Amino acid sequence: MTDLPAAGWRLRGTLLGPDGAAGADLYVDGSGRVSPEPLPGAEDLVTDGWIVPGLVDAHCHVGLGPDGPVTDLEECAAQARTDRDAGTLLLRDCGSPVDTSPLQAREDLPEIIRAGRHVARPKRYIPGLAAELDDPRLLVDEVRAQAARGDGWVKLVGDWIDRAAGPDDADLAPLWPDEVLAEAVDAAHGAGARVTAHVFGTEALPGLIRAGIDCIEHGTGLSDELIEEMAARGTALVPTLINVETFPGIAEKATRYPRYAAHMRDLHAHAWETVGRAIEAGVQVYAGTDAGGGIRHGRIADEIAELARAGHPDPIGAASWAARSWLGRPAGPLPGAPADLVVYDRDPRGDLGVLRAPSVVLIRGRRVSTGA
Repeated sequence: MTDLPAAGWRLRGTLLGPDGAAGADLYVDGSGRVSPEPLPGAEDLVTDGWIVPGLVDAHCHVGLGPDGPVTDLEECAAQARTDRDAGTLLLRDCGSPVDTSPLQAREDLPEIIRAGRHVARPKRYIPGLAAELDDPRLLVDEVRAQAARGDGWVKLVGDWIDRAAGPDDADLAPLWPDEVLAEAVDAAHGAGARVTAHVFGTEALPGLIRAGIDCIEHGTGLSDELIEEMAARGTALVPTLINVETFPGIAEKATRYPRYAAHMRDLHAHAWETVGRAIEAGVQVYAGTDAGGGIRHGRIADEIAELARAGHPDPIGAASWAARSWLGRPAGPLPGAPADLVVYDRDPRGDLGVLRAPSVVLIRGRRVSTGA
């Protein structure tokens, strides 16, 4: 990372945001915050670039790797640095068995909003990742506990393959009774936390949405009726389309469970159309990669491209200003706010591939990557 000049930085160019593009002349003071006024003697860092508020990965997992939990915090930090170098400066961590809270004090890493640990039933999620409850009635207390451990989010596993149904019948099935979900979501809201859930299929969605859940992850099984209800309730969707691309591979390995395999292939075939219908209906859709485990970190540009393919009218905003507002952070470089900014040599709206090569990344005002 490059130290801040004592007199600060000056950035001139075109700022992208919720209102489109506008000429910008920004100053970053010696503390790494956006200055409300020009700073005499500030060094020119950018004289002609396209400036974007720090990108957001609204669904990732810092502390998960291909082989399960990552217990070495420095390895967790390396995951976050990979995201940072791609311009992703705000991470919503959607469940990790590792307590990564010490990383939140690191000035060189993106801000991490943690959801604590996944909450699931025994043998109904990836082994070793979730807090597993033998009795679904324990969900309410566990949600309160995870709300206390996280940063305003709780992550449920809404559905997963139920192998107990037998090889020919096993398929995606809900984990929680509707009445327990409603009480659990109320408990989280009472503790000041929002709730989201992993859901691939359709069967678990009505109970989750009607319980007042705040967000659905993946959502490949959404019907038109459920989409309309999400839009009416203000329930957000983070579809993780680059993860959905792995569904055919999952199906290919599930040779013992033909019904489940066929279901996963069908969900994949219609996922982009489903996201497009959600967008058209007014559901707020944000960018998340599901990095950690099978998806490598640093791929936010790929997810933005997939949202565009699904018909998102503002795919960059879904991974920047709109997502930042949704997560309670400034949508743009407000005076006094940390200078978390990404700069590109060309307008990324005309070519989303530009997002893969930022020329400058500023995290809390410190330069961390030139993209060179």
